Amino acid sequence: MATVSVCMIVKNEETVLARCLDSLRAVADEICIVDTGSTDRTKEIAARYTDKIFDFEWIDDFAAARNFAFSKATCDYIYSADADEVIDLENIRKFKALKNALDGEDVEIVQFWYCNQLEHNTTYNYDRELRPKLYRRVRTFRWTDPIHETVRLDPVIYDSEIEVIHKPEKPHGTRDFEIFGKLVAGNVPLSKHLRGMYARELFVSGKEQDFAAARPFFSRLADDPDISNEELMDVFCVLAKAAQLAEDTDAFFAVVLKVFVLPNPPSEICCMLGEHYEKLGNSEEALLWFTNAVYETKPVLSLEYGGERAKAGIDRNSK
Repeated sequence: MATVSVCMIVKNEETVLARCLDSLRAVADEICIVDTGSTDRTKEIAARYTDKIFDFEWIDDFAAARNFAFSKATCDYIYSADADEVIDLENIRKFKALKNALDGEDVEIVQFWYCNQLEHNTTYNYDRELRPKLYRRVRTFRWTDPIHETVRLDPVIYDSEIEVIHKPEKPHGTRDFEIFGKLVAGNVPLSKHLRGMYARELFVSGKEQDFAAARPFFSRLADDPDISNEELMDVFCVLAKAAQLAEDTDAFFAVVLKVFVLPNPPSEICCMLGEHYEKLGNSEEALLWFTNAVYETKPVLSLEYGGERAKAGIDRNSK
């Protein structure tokens, strides 16, 4: 049977940590907890489950903290967990079976189904998606092909049927926007993935001040000649929303007009146009754009703008 190290980074998780570890203790051969500065009972609770508790000075870098946690693991595989996750009994049974199946295999990454995202206002436009959660701790490089042999570079990935339930007690937007702000202020380059996450998080939990703070960064992205049309659409959505919140009508329509030059304008822009005309008292025009948001376009950052938010606008302006 393959062995599993559960690795976690935590800070002030006293309300959810026991729930998470109770669900994982049946599959964990080792539990490594890395605390990044808790001031509550987190470390005391963790001590009920493991003596492998380590301190890591928080430097606004989740990757650095997770790398440190992974460095403490000693088992065949590492399961990366967050304190606000739970695996129920049915899926724990699947996890145990998976440990048996992995013994002696070359699988390097196992993906689990990450579930329950939309209920808790997270930054993802899905409720269930495959996410890499289990990693082989030490990778073995192997030669392949009987002739013209080459070293296999791509990892062997297995998609399991195991479900992880995400059950956060509060959104993490405030914390994340502080980190984004520090990265941008320090001129730290953001990857395409991180830029997309920044845009999504703004639409899910950003307040007016968050959009205002992000506006200069996304304005610079809009002027980047190397940016793809797909990412440019995200950028324009953020800039349009920032202008709308600032009641800067000229800037709002300057962005909107650029969007309609690109293929497949998104629901977010149509919904914002509906809100603009609704505010002016033009129900007929507002209804047109809310209808386009729901039935003629698709959202790129927030499902709400092509769903409940726009549908509510249709209801209000159909009366």
